[in-house]
Amino acid sequence: MKEIDAETISQAVARLAVQACCHLPDDVLQALARAGKEEASPTGRAILEQLIDNAALARSENMPICQDTGLAVIFADVGQNVRIVGGDFESAIHEGVRRGYTQGYLRKSSVAEPLFERKNTGDNTPAVIHTRIVPGDTLRLRLAPKGAGSENKSLVRMLVPADGLEGVRRVVLEAVRAAGPSACPPLVIGVGIGGTMEVAALCAKRAAARDIESHNADARYAALEEDLLDMVNKTGIGPQGFGGLVTALKVHVEWAPAHIASLPVAVNFNCHAARHAEVEL
Repeated sequence: MKEIDAETISQAVARLAVQACCHLPDDVLQALARAGKEEASPTGRAILEQLIDNAALARSENMPICQDTGLAVIFADVGQNVRIVGGDFESAIHEGVRRGYTQGYLRKSSVAEPLFERKNTGDNTPAVIHTRIVPGDTLRLRLAPKGAGSENKSLVRMLVPADGLEGVRRVVLEAVRAAGPSACPPLVIGVGIGGTMEVAALCAKRAAARDIESHNADARYAALEEDLLDMVNKTGIGPQGFGGLVTALKVHVEWAPAHIASLPVAVNFNCHAARHAEVEL
């Protein structure tokens, strides 16, 4: 049994918060550079150059890529042979988020109650935590800050099996067109298919947080990712909604088993700053 101290987790999460908000991953930067070569619109190319310059400045100055540093979404894969000592697991993550967002001077975007008072918690806690128990003796943490501009345009639709592939395509296209420029394209889009309502949404969230160069392991769904990307880029929305060929950098699909009478579909957007950082303890 491997022991991991809660303080080690807090320190790691604090570092991830600053890294994810200030350092755009290299794979996203490379995708933006490729998009600049593919984009036919002069305005679109100029916007993509500005996005790359902004990311470079944020990294060199260790400052946020965007003022909306989001809610801290944590994907945790906890090895079944790991034992957390010196505190409880979720409290350690919340403490790491508190440190990272306060000491890193990141904007605090969390309200304690969503409808009436909407009082800011002041430290960006609580984190949003999705935990899986997996084989092994390691703890893998991925922090993906989620801003409201893109998150607000996400959706879930409950289809029936007869809607099939065309139904999935219709939902994704509906979501992209409704989002327009508000989700800050070029986008990284996560699509969740199957499960129940909440499982489809979580599949979409996990898909949106994947490395941009990754592909679904199932060849059928990998082909669907490419098909949906081509469809989205034919909308002509373009970088920041000013028109062009590159509305999305990537579409990722994750799926789950479903009820015989259901075909849930969820779409979760990342803006051009598809932020994430990961550590293995």
